[in-house]
Amino acid sequence: MHRRSFLLFGAGAGLYAGPLEDRIRRIEQRWLPVTSMAGDRVPAVSMAVFHNGQIEWARAYGVATTTGTLFQAASLSKPLAAMAALHMAQHGNFGLDDNVNTKLKSWQVPDNEFTATAKVTVRGILSHTAGLTVPSFPGYDEDDEVPSVLEILDGKLPARTLPVRVSQPPGAQFLYSGGGYTVLQVLLEDRFGKAFPELMRRIVLQRLSLYTSTFEQPLPAESAARAAVGFHQNGRSYTGGWHTYPELAAAGLWTTPIDLAKFALEVQNTLAGKSAKVLEKSAAALMVTPHLGAYGLGFETRPGWFGHGGANAGYRCRLWAARDGSHGAAVMTNSDNGAKLVDRIFAAIAAESSWPAGLA
Repeated sequence: MHRRSFLLFGAGAGLYAGPLEDRIRRIEQRWLPVTSMAGDRVPAVSMAVFHNGQIEWARAYGVATTTGTLFQAASLSKPLAAMAALHMAQHGNFGLDDNVNTKLKSWQVPDNEFTATAKVTVRGILSHTAGLTVPSFPGYDEDDEVPSVLEILDGKLPARTLPVRVSQPPGAQFLYSGGGYTVLQVLLEDRFGKAFPELMRRIVLQRLSLYTSTFEQPLPAESAARAAVGFHQNGRSYTGGWHTYPELAAAGLWTTPIDLAKFALEVQNTLAGKSAKVLEKSAAALMVTPHLGAYGLGFETRPGWFGHGGANAGYRCRLWAARDGSHGAAVMTNSDNGAKLVDRIFAAIAAESSWPAGLA
């Protein structure tokens, strides 16, 4: 087992008993990297832990894996897309409660009996309460024809998913929808006048110095050289290394745990009134405040915590961050078997760091 590390000793590190490296070893003793990765058939794991406003340490495990190795973030793409949407709303591009059809140019949400009295809004999309369908997407391997986003929204070949439609009254209840975030992708492109990867680079990635991250799909060759290949449950790699996801806002981010940690730190700092690189404090609060169910406008929430998980073909990941800015971690793996390992790692970090139980 190869292990690559990034350690940052700074303010707050002395609050823990013993040197930081000793704590990391105790965490490893709880989740047992060699045994767990071999047993679960997970070739690569990367993680970053942050504490009191800074990345405290990062570590990667696996052959040819470093803390700079790229993984698919899957649904962890959604909070970053939500941040971009809230930024654009701040600047008057649309209201959170506007009917999105009044702002969409390239495509329209088809009206039906459910939209007669309530309309699909950005607030509804971000909180998964817009009543829109299609919870997730399978992606496309290297031999597949990749559909356009509009073909995906209408469920037309070569898309492999059903049309994105309103299946219950908007605003009535929670219904997780990657399809809704795909509608958001078109809306943001229509309003910004740029392709989604470029608008995300300008609004979020560049402002937060997330220089290793990209929403480009397919992944450019220079980035592909740094990417972890995705693996099936049986230990076989995916054809071509990974699937392509044109549903960029819902599932298209390639990133590292360090960049996810930097993203979460910005949200923590904005909530504390210490930063406003992308959002105002009030907008950041919307991201982490439950709407209907456990989701705010972008993040899943637990009492005092916010985060999100991700599950693309060949990748499993998770981010949790304390709302008060005290703690957080991001863990990424490159296997369909990765979810249990991610849970085990979070349990180990939480036990060593006195986090509340149940963050997995």
